[in-house]
Amino acid sequence: MSEMANWQRRAVLKGLVGGIVAGATLDRAHAAPTVDAERAALETILDPSAEMKTLFTGGRWLEGPCYLPDLESLVFSDVKTNRMWRLGDDGSTETFRDPSENANGNVLDGEGRLVTCEHRRRQVVRQEPDGSITVLADRYDGKRLNSPNDAVLAPDGAIWFTDPTYGITQPEEGIPAEPEQSARRVYRIDPSGRLDAKTDTLRQPNGIAISADGRTLYVSETGGDATAPNGIVRFTIGDDGALADRQVFALYDKGVPDGLALDIEGRLYAGSIDGVRIFDEAGRPFGLIPTPKPAANLAFGGPDGRRLFVTATDSVHAIDLKVPGIEWRKR
Repeated sequence: MSEMANWQRRAVLKGLVGGIVAGATLDRAHAAPTVDAERAALETILDPSAEMKTLFTGGRWLEGPCYLPDLESLVFSDVKTNRMWRLGDDGSTETFRDPSENANGNVLDGEGRLVTCEHRRRQVVRQEPDGSITVLADRYDGKRLNSPNDAVLAPDGAIWFTDPTYGITQPEEGIPAEPEQSARRVYRIDPSGRLDAKTDTLRQPNGIAISADGRTLYVSETGGDATAPNGIVRFTIGDDGALADRQVFALYDKGVPDGLALDIEGRLYAGSIDGVRIFDEAGRPFGLIPTPKPAANLAFGGPDGRRLFVTATDSVHAIDLKVPGIEWRKR
């Protein structure tokens, strides 16, 4: 075992005992449980001997991990180098798309086609089986989108995505421009192709996830300040797709939440400055899986859906859990 592997194993074990103590300050409505309770809780989903493995390194800002079962591969974006990569289960790597239009989030649609959020072109696109690209959304109310960031598939086949301004305000992540939209929204692309704005109540919506039953939407708020802190917001999704019952799911007092994912038992995983923070269904801190550098995004995958892939700054890491992600319930 390499020194890096030893460090990673020690870090994960440390997370079993101490990670949730720091995380407990995130949700101020809940007190921190005891250390024994923390360990027992996290061990229900993570074996104490589990190792965080580094599968890829050398990127600049890695994002948008998405597992492709048919190719037994992970696709991910390097936003700042304007490239997408494919990482095989056998360890092979190859360029997937170059240039990528400063691609960020990726997700498979209900038919297994790759949907990508492009900062540079300010649009959401789908790759067809023949390799051609179809634009799913680039304008709302006749005006260009800001810079679509992250996307998720809902059980009804709709694609939801966030539209903050990072791709038009950060030169390395797109082309600087003044926003045409009056707000930074969360949108829904209906299977029919219709684009609907669902909420404009967040300052910089970022990561996004939807519960397995399609009734709950989670969004990372990364534009917070003293009056509206960064954190994760939860909405109820109605039968007509309307959002209601906006609630603060978890507050962050350090860094911001980024990409989100859910396991089949309803726990929420969030890319964070110190690694992957895990919350139970009530928003209580459940545990921490540390990463060497800040974690931007994450996705479940692998042969049985139990492998958690994490894009952490310049590297891709993976660790096998005891539970799969909800993506694998949909297939």
